[in-house]
Amino acid sequence: MTDPRINQPDPRKPAERQPRPLMDLAISIVIPSLILMKLSGEDRLGADGALLLALAFPLGWGMFELAVYRKFNWIALLGLVSVLLTGGIGLLKLDPEWLAIKEAAIPGIIGIAVLASTRTRFPLIRTLLYNPRVLNVDKVHEQLERNGQVALFETRLLRATYFLSGTFFFSSFMNYVLAKWIVNSPAGSEAFNAELGRMTLLSYPMIAIPSMIMMMAIFYYLWRTIHGLTGLRLEDIIANHPPGKKS
Repeated sequence: MTDPRINQPDPRKPAERQPRPLMDLAISIVIPSLILMKLSGEDRLGADGALLLALAFPLGWGMFELAVYRKFNWIALLGLVSVLLTGGIGLLKLDPEWLAIKEAAIPGIIGIAVLASTRTRFPLIRTLLYNPRVLNVDKVHEQLERNGQVALFETRLLRATYFLSGTFFFSSFMNYVLAKWIVNSPAGSEAFNAELGRMTLLSYPMIAIPSMIMMMAIFYYLWRTIHGLTGLRLEDIIANHPPGKKS
């Protein structure tokens, strides 16, 4: 007789995170932006109260996911730092120029890290795109060795790394321009919060979507490179994880 406990989940094992882009977008961008724009008046929460409430949503969501899924990554950490810095600029009533610098600094640091990683044994593009969770790396490498194309592939992977860093530098530049264009009121004021909310909303169509398109273009370049050098089909290149099996 089969032990019924065999198929029961281990309570000590963290749950597996499922992608929820709409929820992430709503909690991290839409709700905080609406709070800043609608609740910053003195007859409501006031500038400081609305800013604290708006910051509580992405901060609380990030801490919840860390507690439940026990997943730690540097991108999430930079996002948390970004939230805390934004709150600090508003609450300490610093010059709005610091907001533009902060908005440019986060993606700029990532872009520099991507470039710097090309001087190490582990370029970041291997972590972000060319990794076993995304591609069938072992099969690709085996076919590259068979065709004698490993050196050429490494050259093109390096080129893709430069393209990847370029997407972050684009985001850094656009973040600075958007912050300088929209946020001009004194930090800590009702107008500052409203402008901050408007900037956050506009950053998605003006920065996040173009950056995502550029990332997809880099992935397409990587796939075309692998296909051209190995002859493998897309279904052979993309990682195929059987249900219930983790890579």
